[in-house]
Amino acid sequence: MTRRNYVRTADRAIEATYEEPLSLSEYVDRLFETPTIGAGASRYLLAAIEAAGSRTVIEEGEEKERYRFFDDPENDGEHAVLGNTETLNTFVADLRSIAAGRGKGESIIWFAGPTATGKSELKRCLINGLRAFSKTPEGRRYTVEWNLAERGERGLTYGDGQTDDEDDWHRSPVQAHPLSVFPPEVRETILADLAATTDDATPVQLDADLDPFSREAYDQLEERYREQGTPELFSAVTDRRHLRVTNYVVDVGQGIGVLHAEDVGGPKERLVGAWMPEMLRELDSRGRKNPQAFSYDGVLSQGNAGITVVEDAAQHADLLGKLLNVSDEGRVKLDKGIGMDVDTQLIVISNPDLEAQLDQGAERGGEDPLKALKRRLDKHEFGYLTELSLEVELLRRELTGDRTVWYPDDEEDREERVRAPVAVAVREGDRTVEREFAPHAVEAAALYDVVTRLDSEDLPGGVGLVEKALLFDRGCVEIDGERREADDVDFDPAARDGDHGIPVTYTRDILADLLQSGTDRTHPDLPVEDVITPADVLDAMVEGLGAAPVFANAERAEFETRVDDVREYVLDRQEEDVLEAMLANHRADEATVAEYIEHVYAWSTDEQVETDRGPVDPDPLTMKVFEIEHLGRFSEADYAGTDPGERVASFRREEITTALTRRAWEQRTEGFEVRGADLTEIPVLEAVLAENDWDDVRRTFEDLDPDQWEDPPSGTETERVKAETLSRLVDRGYSPAAAELTSRRVMAEAREEWP
Repeated sequence: MTRRNYVRTADRAIEATYEEPLSLSEYVDRLFETPTIGAGASRYLLAAIEAAGSRTVIEEGEEKERYRFFDDPENDGEHAVLGNTETLNTFVADLRSIAAGRGKGESIIWFAGPTATGKSELKRCLINGLRAFSKTPEGRRYTVEWNLAERGERGLTYGDGQTDDEDDWHRSPVQAHPLSVFPPEVRETILADLAATTDDATPVQLDADLDPFSREAYDQLEERYREQGTPELFSAVTDRRHLRVTNYVVDVGQGIGVLHAEDVGGPKERLVGAWMPEMLRELDSRGRKNPQAFSYDGVLSQGNAGITVVEDAAQHADLLGKLLNVSDEGRVKLDKGIGMDVDTQLIVISNPDLEAQLDQGAERGGEDPLKALKRRLDKHEFGYLTELSLEVELLRRELTGDRTVWYPDDEEDREERVRAPVAVAVREGDRTVEREFAPHAVEAAALYDVVTRLDSEDLPGGVGLVEKALLFDRGCVEIDGERREADDVDFDPAARDGDHGIPVTYTRDILADLLQSGTDRTHPDLPVEDVITPADVLDAMVEGLGAAPVFANAERAEFETRVDDVREYVLDRQEEDVLEAMLANHRADEATVAEYIEHVYAWSTDEQVETDRGPVDPDPLTMKVFEIEHLGRFSEADYAGTDPGERVASFRREEITTALTRRAWEQRTEGFEVRGADLTEIPVLEAVLAENDWDDVRRTFEDLDPDQWEDPPSGTETERVKAETLSRLVDRGYSPAAAELTSRRVMAEAREEWP
C-alpha cells in the first residue's frame, strides 16, 4: 500500500493558510477586493457564522433555521452546540445590529444558564469556527509588522539583540488593524470609499489608533526621517523596508482572549497584561515609557480584533464593571500615560450564580452600584434540551465519543437513530467485554431527562408530558388515534421549559455505572448479562436520585412521579417492535387492501378489474383469502369452494361496496376511481391497515401460548413463532440477547391480557 506523504500534505495545508507579506498599499487593494478581511470584530464574527450556511431543524415543535457554524463543522461536530437554536439566533441578530451600527454597540453579550447546557461548547465552537474561517480567503485576518533596524543597530526589539534580518521584524502584539497606521482623516476617506463600492449592509468600520507598541515604532521611524529631512514622511515610515502587512490564523492568544475561572492576578493584569515596574521606571527616567516593557497577555490584548470571552464569569465579577469602558469607548488604560484602543466582541459566560451576585444591590433601586453594568449586559439564556432526539444524540456522544452531528434524512431516519442500540467496549479485569444498551434504552434515558425539564402547568387536554416532549421533538404526535400538530396545541407561553430538570451529566454518570456493573441475568446460550434494557436504565435513574446532591428533596419527589409515563411509552415502543416482527409476513399492506376492494367492487357491479394484462374477471380466491386471513371475519364454512355464502356476500355489499358508493357520491365533482379511494375511510379496512395488535396475533397464531414464551416446548407453534420473531428483531438492529430480553418483557405484559 502506498503511504500518503503526510509531511507534504501538511506543507500544502500551511501554504493555503498563510501568504506572503503585503505592503500597506497592496493590503488596501486587497481590502477593496474582499472587504471582509478588514471587518471589525463583531462584523468578522458575524461573517464567520454566516459563511457556514444554515439548515432547518425542529425545536419546541417549530421549524427553525439554524446556523451550521454552531454544529462545529470544521471539527466534525467535536464541540457542536446541540439545541438552543432560538438563543443562538437571537445572538446572531444582536451581532448583526452591532456590526451595522444600529444599536447594542455598548452591550456585553452574556450567556447564562444551568450547568451542562452547552455554554462551554459554545466557547470552543466560537474558537474553532473563527480559526477555520481565518484560514479561508474571505476570512483572512491581517496585522502589521515593524522593522526599525539599520545596519549596525538593534532597532526596536522585545528585549533581545537579534541581528538576523527576519528576526528584526516584530509583529504588533495586539493584532493592530493595518488601517490604523493611516492618519484618522485618511482612514475615514478609505472607509467611505470602501462603503461606496459595496452593497454590504454592515460596512467596514474602524475607530482605533495604533497600539502602543506600534505607535512607538511609528514615532521612532518618523523621528529618524524628520531628522534626515525626508519630505514624504508617511511614505518613508510605511515603506516596505519598515512596515509589512501579514496574515495570521485567529486563535487563543491571537484574536481570541479567554479568561478562565482559574486565572489569577490583579484586574489590570487579567484584562490587559502585566508590566515590569523597574523597566518602566528606567524608561520613564529617560523621558519616555517604552511599551515594550508591557507584557500583552491580558484577555483584552489577546482578544483584540476578535472576541474576548470571560468564562465562568462569577469568578471574575470584579472585572465586569471595568469592562464598561471597553464596551462604551473601546479603550483601556495601560498606565497613566499609555492607553490602547480595543476592538473586540465581549462575551460573558456564567452559571446562575453570577445573577445572584448582580442582584445583591437590587433592593437599593437607583443607588444599585451594579445598575450600569446590568444595563449593558445583554442576556441570552441557555436551557436544558427539551427535544428527545437531541438528548439521545447528546447521550450517545457522551457514551461513545462519536461527535458526528446528526443530519437525519427524514422523520423515519430520526426515529431509527433515536431507538438504535449502543454498544460500548468496557475493560473488566484483564479482558474487554462489549456491553450493549438495547434498542430504546438510551431513548428511555433521554425521554426521562426531557420529561423532567418540561413545565407541567396548564397542559392542554389530552396532552401529557410525554406527548409534549414528542410534540417538541417532531412537531406532531398521535393522541387517541388523532394526529395533533404542535401549532394546534396551546401551551402556556409563560412555561419554564428547559430551565430545570435532570442534567445530562447525571444521566451520563448513571449510564456509565450501568456499563461497568453489568447485570445478574443469565441465559444458557446468550450473553444477556451484558445487555442493559430500558427498564434497567429507568430503575437506575430513579434509584440514583436519592443520593445525588444536585437535587433538592422537592425535585426528587417531582421527578419520581414522572417516570411511570416514560415506562409506559417505552414499553409501547418495544411492543410495536415485537408485534411488527411477529406479524411481518401476515399483515396486509395497502396494495393488498387496494387489490381486494377492486375485486369486491367489480364483483358487486358485475364488472371486470383493470390490470396490466387488460380487463379480467374478479378473482374469488383473492377475495376469499383476504377475508379469512386478513379480516379474520370468516372461515371455510362460509364458502362453497371459492363462492361466498350469504353472510360473506352481505358483508361485501354492505361493508365494502356501500362505503365505496358513498365515497363516490361525496367526490362526484372531482371524479372517482376505486384505485384512488382513501382506504382509511372504509371502517372495516381501516382496522386492517392500522397498527398491529394482539387480536391480530391471536387470530394469526391460534396455538400460541405466552406462558411458554421464555422456554417453549419443542415442535410447538410458540417455538416457531418465537424463533421467527427473534430473527426479525435481529434484522431490525437487535442483538440476539437484546431480542430475547425484549420479547420476554413484552410477552410478560401481553400474558396479563391473554384470554
